[in-house]
Amino acid sequence: MHSALSSLSFSQATTVPRSNYAFDSHSPAFALSQPVNLRFCGLRREAFGFSSLTQSCSGRVRVSSRGHSKKISASAVGNGTPPKSFDYDLIIIGAGVGGHGAALHAVEKGLKTAIIEGDVVGGTCVNRGCVPSKALLAVSGRMRELQSEHHMKAFGLQVSAAGYDRQGVADHANNLASKIRSNLTNSMKALGVDILTGVGTIVGPQKVKYGKVGFPDNIVTAKDIIIATGSVPFVPKGIEVDGKTVITSDHALKLEFVPDWIAIVGSGYIGLEFSDVYTALGSEVTFIEALDQLMPGFDPEIGKLAQRVLINPRQIDYHTGVFATKITPARDGKPVIIELTDAKTKEPKDTLEVDAALIATGRAPFTNGLGLENINVVTQRGFVPVDERMRVIDANGKLVTHLYCIGDANGKMMLAHAASAQGISVVEQVTGRDHMLNHLSIPAACFTHPEISMVGMTEPQAREKAEKEGFEVSVAKTSFKANTKALAENEGEGLAKLIYRPDNGEILGVHIFGLHAADLIHEASNAIALGTRIQDIKFAVHAHPTLSEVLDELFKSAKVKAPSSSSPVSEPVAV
Repeated sequence: MHSALSSLSFSQATTVPRSNYAFDSHSPAFALSQPVNLRFCGLRREAFGFSSLTQSCSGRVRVSSRGHSKKISASAVGNGTPPKSFDYDLIIIGAGVGGHGAALHAVEKGLKTAIIEGDVVGGTCVNRGCVPSKALLAVSGRMRELQSEHHMKAFGLQVSAAGYDRQGVADHANNLASKIRSNLTNSMKALGVDILTGVGTIVGPQKVKYGKVGFPDNIVTAKDIIIATGSVPFVPKGIEVDGKTVITSDHALKLEFVPDWIAIVGSGYIGLEFSDVYTALGSEVTFIEALDQLMPGFDPEIGKLAQRVLINPRQIDYHTGVFATKITPARDGKPVIIELTDAKTKEPKDTLEVDAALIATGRAPFTNGLGLENINVVTQRGFVPVDERMRVIDANGKLVTHLYCIGDANGKMMLAHAASAQGISVVEQVTGRDHMLNHLSIPAACFTHPEISMVGMTEPQAREKAEKEGFEVSVAKTSFKANTKALAENEGEGLAKLIYRPDNGEILGVHIFGLHAADLIHEASNAIALGTRIQDIKFAVHAHPTLSEVLDELFKSAKVKAPSSSSPVSEPVAV
């Protein structure tokens, strides 16, 4: 299927050969810091060069927490003391931000830790994903404001024609990625994580070899091993990528040129975000989607509203229900040629000639060459099979002891912050605390203008579950048009939607389309993670006037039959 997959689903992909390549753990970092952390795409403040760490005279790392220092058993110099029978307590294969997050949490827990990386630290998120794409989207957002005469006039502002320097925009994205990559590397070095350079391969239980092509391999052992090798763009058969006129997201983020007309194959998260960038910079866009509707991974109601705002008014047209069965790059003075086939009948349907084509059809697990055959593990469509605690399962359905897999490589939820959360969960387990991550509490976001965010189930998913399990589902909605802060920003276009159980107040899903939706979703995701019910969260107080009141009104509008579990009245506190 050629549609861009929602990050909440498996990639329609096969295995991708591994070589001396950056390991793409595709997950945000988790580092030692103070209780309130500055984050970017899930990266904690250490990624920006800020540190709450101090070092004692003995060389041991300390972390400040609520006014006092707590010793960490791992030394910044010696990186802890491993068991005598192993080189390390923990080895992580893959130095994307998911592996990085697991490594930092492991050090916090006192584990002697090593991380193996094949090229550069940061993986997909930092180098070819979350970070540079947000830099480009920041530019597109400002361009849209400056280009909208109606928007500027509403503020009483007059702006001359807005323009941009393509290389300057590209440099902004590249410089940000370089800065974050450098800071991630430095944060691990400062905490004493051993960074082992080379391709990591499992050669047996608790044993890994690593090395670069043309150099001798090194063997290291660890009590526990985490696979965090991430994913790469998936390119369907029949599509010839030349990196110039037929490109993946890896190439697009370099912004080497802005085509007059670009076709985007797939209308999921990746495709939507790039359509936002390209149209803001002056390109015409044509979506090619295998399913019968655009944005198939989103809640249908939110998808329809998003199409009305993000697609219809812009220089975008689309073909749905078709496969791009063959794409030929531009050459010899000829344009890019795209052959479309009807998704149902498989009959030829149309041919497009465009300046460029972006392949945004999902991602493939980066797991070939890991040596899984040495421990009797067989991948499923390239994904490493794991249980609910990220423990690897072998070909006989048995757990492989001391081996875990996190992030895109296991396919449970192909999101940066999901990989980080999985890595932290694994570290909790190997240090003696049973922990199981609730994936329904993990939010997702699409950083278009306006943004889209979601957590939990869509309405169709919730109703299907309710029918099977015999409970009732209700829906509450609130508009950004009723929010003072949104109106002050002249951004009243938006909707928040709550899907819940009226009998007990359980939050089943929340979907937001509007200004800063990606920031607003976390109140809902944290409520799901903590098991907070609507009848309790509706007593929370939100500052006025803020966008957070959109969620406040949403929860207050829900009709729950169950009473609050606690009294909303609290004893006054002297200040």
